[in-house]
Amino acid sequence: MNEVVKNRIRKREFADSVEKTILYYGLDILNAKTFDEQDNFIQHGNITVKQHCMSVARASLKICYLLRINCDERSLVRGALLHDYFLYDWHIPEKNHNWHGFRHANIAFKNASNDFNLNLLEIEIIKKHMWPLTIIPPKCKEAWIVNFADTYCSLLETLYIHKNVMIYQI
Repeated sequence: MNEVVKNRIRKREFADSVEKTILYYGLDILNAKTFDEQDNFIQHGNITVKQHCMSVARASLKICYLLRINCDERSLVRGALLHDYFLYDWHIPEKNHNWHGFRHANIAFKNASNDFNLNLLEIEIIKKHMWPLTIIPPKCKEAWIVNFADTYCSLLETLYIHKNVMIYQI
């Protein structure tokens, strides 16, 4: 077998491992009706909030795997899936959508805590994923990783360059 084929197989196995980890730790979230409702809201560019959250979960895990960062994978996945769980279309001008960039992390936390049992790391990830807009920086590596993955994915989505990037390949 030549090197090109071996590399493709390795990439496929790596992607499969990431997807299995997300399913293992996030199945209850992925099966929640409200999580599916996020497909009705555009996040950046032409990407829905649900697609964005899935991409951030994938990117977060890939960062950990590729950089060999030991972390709480369960909290990382769940926090990434719920980091934008604000459940509204922030593009529609309404009074409660003002200052979305500054406010939505706390809204996502409130919604997520109503629908799911969150641990302290998951709360930290959700509340601090918008740093430096949150002013207080993340206290744990999982929140830093999701913060970076979210920024990276948001940039790709906003600039419409997400189609050919490894993070988005399933």
